[in-house]
Amino acid sequence: MSERESENETESVALYARLKSKATGIPRSKLSRDARTRLKNATEHASDVPFAPGRDPRGLGNLLDNLTQDLGWKPALAKSEVLVAWPELVGPDIAARTTAVGIEDNTLTVVCESTAWATQLRLMSSEVLTKLTQSFPESGVTSIRFQGPNAPSWKRGPKSIPGRGPRDTYG
Repeated sequence: MSERESENETESVALYARLKSKATGIPRSKLSRDARTRLKNATEHASDVPFAPGRDPRGLGNLLDNLTQDLGWKPALAKSEVLVAWPELVGPDIAARTTAVGIEDNTLTVVCESTAWATQLRLMSSEVLTKLTQSFPESGVTSIRFQGPNAPSWKRGPKSIPGRGPRDTYG
């Protein structure tokens, strides 16, 4: 075996040991030398003994929850779940006229189809925020910003003139 192959093998063994410590919940640094030796011997002969320690099946959902918690992914995943679950959170009528765009600085931005919808939802924002924080407490959303549609600009183009321009409400 060449030096490069042995180096790759030790890296893979180290990676396996780190992942196993994450999955079992036992940090490698807390194990004594004797416990490490017993664990190493048990893992080497684990295929021979059917009921050896550490061979109990664990649910994939539990493993993924533990892994996302350990890696610090819970808030980011919760924020993306808020964006995906927006229609279920507010109902089909409001969801048909709004779109959750993103979360920045713990503020959820929602674009509405008209300024009237944005105004009405601003009045209801405390109710929506309460429901959101109850459903997704890990998201960290503290406020909601409802925006109306973007109005067209009359400042540029072949027929633009200097001055105030039209002052009508769009949306």
